[in-house]
Amino acid sequence: MQLGLIGLGKMGGNMRERIRRAGHTVIGYDRNPDVSDVASLAELVDKLEAPRTVWVMVPAGAATQSVIDELGGLLQSGDTVVDGGNSRWTDDEKHAAELGARGIGFVDAGVSGGVWGLKNGYALMVGGEKEHVDRLQPIFDALKPEGPYGYVHAGKVGAGHFSKMVHNGIEYAMMQAYAEGWELLEKIGSVENVREVFRSWQEGTVIRSWLLDLAVSALDEDEHLDRLRGYAEDSGEGRWTVEAAIDNAVPLPAITASLFARFASRQEDSPQMKMVAALRNQFGGHAVESAKE
Repeated sequence: MQLGLIGLGKMGGNMRERIRRAGHTVIGYDRNPDVSDVASLAELVDKLEAPRTVWVMVPAGAATQSVIDELGGLLQSGDTVVDGGNSRWTDDEKHAAELGARGIGFVDAGVSGGVWGLKNGYALMVGGEKEHVDRLQPIFDALKPEGPYGYVHAGKVGAGHFSKMVHNGIEYAMMQAYAEGWELLEKIGSVENVREVFRSWQEGTVIRSWLLDLAVSALDEDEHLDRLRGYAEDSGEGRWTVEAAIDNAVPLPAITASLFARFASRQEDSPQMKMVAALRNQFGGHAVESAKE
């Protein structure tokens, strides 16, 4: 099968390679000419045979909208666009309507696998009409891990990115749980080898997971994480997950707390804790620390 792939960064570049290894033709475009196969989106479309399939792997929001708009003017009825980035599911509905008015199909694909996907395969959560999804099955089969799992046609347009959003929300909570457990173990003097405690959990325990394996790998590189600053960004999908929970009255206390913990990581001197310290001093005479000059 022939595929156009837009965005050849850490994910997109490896996806291009994995699809090619499966015997398919991939024509890639990136703003970086050093990795791009063509000089423009127009050239990419010209090199594809109808009906064309173009997979978009660019940042969510304005960048994705810009590419979708340009493709809408270049592609023809019967072609299909796949958004494999981390777009918000509500944008998928908008993009499907815009392209559908021109007879162009649209599929949203939540993709998980990170930098390990080239070797291990990518978990795919796909949304869209069956006719469009079925035509792309050879590409999905090339990207997914070997075996029966790692791919799902989750439902109609938006279902793929919504599923990936929830996946990332769960990921937030799992990482936060490992982080909290690690900090507590590090705090207790009687536990002399925290790294090996984590390693011992990798087999035979109910909390074993790939994230745990990655935690052990990180500790092997820097046993007490002394070289890292305690700061963590959020990609946006954690926020969207919490917003969706509010909209649907679904309680997500663990995921919500993990998102807020990331916000807290960005405060070197927490304003909230200033108020907590002031109140403790007021009602109980508890000691307070002066701000550093």
